[in-house]
Amino acid sequence: MFQHILIVCTGNICRSPVAAALLARALPERRVESAGLGAVVGHGVEPTARRLGEADGLDLADHQARQLTAGMLHAADLVLVMSEGQRRAAGELAPEALGKTMRLGRWLENGQGRDIPDPYRKSPEAFEHVHQLLKDATHSWATRL
Repeated sequence: MFQHILIVCTGNICRSPVAAALLARALPERRVESAGLGAVVGHGVEPTARRLGEADGLDLADHQARQLTAGMLHAADLVLVMSEGQRRAAGELAPEALGKTMRLGRWLENGQGRDIPDPYRKSPEAFEHVHQLLKDATHSWATRL
């Protein structure tokens, strides 16, 4: 059983902290964390992403972005990334973790899977679209875990 889940995006300020909060709420008995491949270390959740998350009842106030490390990849039972490119990047950091690294959007599009785009510095509509994808993707994972 996957007890420790790590969710990864680029900056760890938009997608992964929101996805981690969504999944942690759905699976309260699990440890769910987030990190970024190019983290904006120490920053909180981007304001638009935070507003959307808080509107859904998520507590994102204490989040501080952190850089992904090989140790984090080793410690996690399951690593969820936003894109195939991020999956490969995580595999370069810790090749032995590649087998437990999958896309967060793996079950979207009727099981075909899809990447979850980065809304950073894009329109509020882009953030809303990504937020809905995060909700759908975390719900799909929660039902399978």
